[in-house]
Amino acid sequence: MLTGPEKAVVFLLSLDEKIAAPIVAELSEAELRKLRAVASTMREVPADALDATYKDFVDQSSKAVAVPRGGLPYLRRLTVGAFGEDRARGVFEDGVTSPLARLEAAPPEAVAALLGREPPQLAAAILSRLEPATAALILAGMSRERQAAIVKRVSRLTEVPASTLEEAAAALAAELPPSDGAAAIGIDGMAKAAQILNAGEKDVASEVLTHLEMENPDLSRDLRLSMFTFSDLARLDSRAMRTLLREVPSDRLTTALKGAPEEVLAAVFGGLSQRAADVLRDDMELLPNPRKADLEKARTEIIETALRLEAEGQIDLGR
Repeated sequence: MLTGPEKAVVFLLSLDEKIAAPIVAELSEAELRKLRAVASTMREVPADALDATYKDFVDQSSKAVAVPRGGLPYLRRLTVGAFGEDRARGVFEDGVTSPLARLEAAPPEAVAALLGREPPQLAAAILSRLEPATAALILAGMSRERQAAIVKRVSRLTEVPASTLEEAAAALAAELPPSDGAAAIGIDGMAKAAQILNAGEKDVASEVLTHLEMENPDLSRDLRLSMFTFSDLARLDSRAMRTLLREVPSDRLTTALKGAPEEVLAAVFGGLSQRAADVLRDDMELLPNPRKADLEKARTEIIETALRLEAEGQIDLGR
């Protein structure tokens, strides 16, 4: 038998958002907190319980039963629509530090030990939501094989389901402490994995990439390219830029620089003599706008050359 708050949650979650929003707007924050507490623990509701709930709210039995959707995340969205994000955050967070914030504040070695007992995909989901510098410290406390397995999974993330983070927080709650859930969060996994590697020690990143290269060369290459982009060429000093430009064919450089950011152009011209810079400017003016595929290919070739020179110890990419 459902309690009153449980019936209220079931009824709200079975309605369309446009219909439910005005109802939520009539509730007090204290009432919403009660519903939040119930929604966070409810998982499945039998059809007959739904029928009984509808009979309590309407004078005649329902002909169709809507399946409850989204639980706590859905209730939070309704609250945002009715009150705005700031008030909704006050209702759903109560000023309590989130599980992820607690993980970030905990000693990295302690978090590494906890995540070491979890599946790599779960550890990847957690690390992808932490600050890259914190995630890098946690990653450093794991074995090289484990590091590579986790970075590989982070790089492939596109979103993290709310339930994944809720379950992860619950699993770690006993050792660190507890949690709250949210809706699915979009993640650029490749960029996040690159940020984590860039934020850590250089030798750790190098060993992880080397390990991945043996297992998945394409992934290793994509990660290296994400760790240092064409725009990052602006960080090179004139000496490093001269070394790089000696390795780059002039036609590829001209193509790559079409539409490049001003900072990159300044760095490139800073590595050339005045005469060579004038010739390059003339070539760029004469060159029609290249196809996107040709532009990206030329820029990728330059970045790969820069990464090779860094690996050989000839230049410092300023990472």
